[in-house]
Amino acid sequence: MENVRTSSTHAVWLMVSVVLVALNLRPSMAAVGPLLSAIRGEVPLSFSTASLLTMLPVMAMGLAMFLGMRIALRIGEHRTIVLSLLIIGIATASRLYLDSAVELIISAVLAGIGIALIQAVMPALIKSRFADNVSLFMGLYVTSIMGGAAIAASFSPFVLAQTGSWRIGLAIWALLALIALGCWYAQRAAVTPLPAAPAQRQESFFSNSRAWLLAIFFGLGTASYTCVLAWLAPYYVEKGWSEQHAGLLLGFLTAMEVLSGLVTPAIANRSQDKRLVLAVLLALIIAGFCGLILSPDRFSLLWPCLLGLGIGGLFPMSLIVSLDHLDNPRRAGGLTAFVQGIGYLIAGLSPLIAGMIRDQLGSFEWAWWSLTAVMALMIVMVLRFNPKHYARHIS
Repeated sequence: MENVRTSSTHAVWLMVSVVLVALNLRPSMAAVGPLLSAIRGEVPLSFSTASLLTMLPVMAMGLAMFLGMRIALRIGEHRTIVLSLLIIGIATASRLYLDSAVELIISAVLAGIGIALIQAVMPALIKSRFADNVSLFMGLYVTSIMGGAAIAASFSPFVLAQTGSWRIGLAIWALLALIALGCWYAQRAAVTPLPAAPAQRQESFFSNSRAWLLAIFFGLGTASYTCVLAWLAPYYVEKGWSEQHAGLLLGFLTAMEVLSGLVTPAIANRSQDKRLVLAVLLALIIAGFCGLILSPDRFSLLWPCLLGLGIGGLFPMSLIVSLDHLDNPRRAGGLTAFVQGIGYLIAGLSPLIAGMIRDQLGSFEWAWWSLTAVMALMIVMVLRFNPKHYARHIS
């Protein structure tokens, strides 16, 4: 009985550590937007250059994702996450002393690399340590990621107001990395190396068509998140809303994402076939975009609610479907690293493309229509995710 209690206690503390680590995966990016006007007051920064503070870290996340599992093979999963938290913490803290746009961008890219290494390794760890409840714990992990974004976006302006310094508003989130590092390091005995994949199964996923389908699906879904994050508030400001009210609307959407990210995987965990849940989530996003286009001011809380519920559930479910394709945790981790690597490269371009559509056609509505069409295409892609055929596609 004592061993059972010890094991349960270790599992609880490990999950707490996972949550604390996950909270560090968005503040370095999410804190920039609310402080942008203050930053531009001191640092020569055009709006196009400012967009690089979000775009380049996401692109770096995509590229570095391919290195995550390789590094973990060499130094182990626990040390990889320790190294990543150090990179995120140093990159974030360095913003206390930055004075140029180039230095800000470099700090953002370094943080993106640290984020990518964690996101490459964590799904495999969760699949290994919580094999009976992968969907539930993946939902908690992803919800914590979105929670970190919401906390940073909400409290960075408060820090600015209290201190008068945007540098402190950006750098203070290094404390989160320090807390997570201490808690994670304490779990070093519980995080033993993952079981190795069979030698004949170390092939690259670049030649596997199912891996590409999963990566494109994840990338297109994440593109909807990055576009909404970048352009929802400006869209409503153009409609005559104040920046404060438009920001609160985005905050409400983020809260719905957190709720859905926690609840949806728990519901989906009841069945091996996730296609119905995925289709419902995509339908919610389509309804939200249609509402933004056709009636943005009427039922203005409903459309962000639908978008948040759809996007918040789609992110973890895309990763869960990828994990379901393989039983071996290390191979499954390699697949999710590939899926996220390609996916973030796709998603990183989407805000730029939406901005170009806005510049050329004079309205964000055409960007929303484009995303609506993409979500409809993804519903067709969902039909391919029959769990009975997973072994046929990735054996």
